[in-house]
Amino acid sequence: MSHESSYEPSPEPRDLPGQDDAGFTAFAVAAWPRLVRTAQLLTGDFHEAEDLVQTTLAKVYGRWRRVPREEMDLYVRRALVNNNLSRLRRKRVVHLLTPVLPEPLRHAVAGHAEAVEQRTALLAALADLPPRQRAVMVLRYWEDLSEPEIAAVLHCSIGTVKTHARRGLAALRSHPGLALPSTGAPR
Repeated sequence: MSHESSYEPSPEPRDLPGQDDAGFTAFAVAAWPRLVRTAQLLTGDFHEAEDLVQTTLAKVYGRWRRVPREEMDLYVRRALVNNNLSRLRRKRVVHLLTPVLPEPLRHAVAGHAEAVEQRTALLAALADLPPRQRAVMVLRYWEDLSEPEIAAVLHCSIGTVKTHARRGLAALRSHPGLALPSTGAPR
């Protein structure tokens, strides 16, 4: 006596493997440079930024089919910031950033050295901020998000975003590495 069942549940169309892989791949390839730049500002290190983006995209891929496409940028930014905060909680290690480039590289191109020094000083100043203040500063002034958009990414109130922005700007303005050169007489 055969107990074969003629009923075989067919998988839901959205659950078929590989169906939406091309969409995710296209999104990841297009978003990679922007996400790495943002992550570098969050982490202070290019290699850690790449690792953070890779981890974030791997997690997003697992939920790709469930996230509405119109919310994808918000979702990915939120995941990036949250993964960075988790990374910092796990690590609790102070990152040493080189304050200036080695001497031969500093003066290779006139004008370029000053730009590199300014960028290095800004990255060092950002690294000194608490993680949530740094996230607000990066999202506001690098990603050009509005206060309500930042509040949505960080799951906090607009007032909290404003407070972090105000304190972050004050800290950056008073950071010794970002001090404006004096206008006194030349040496």
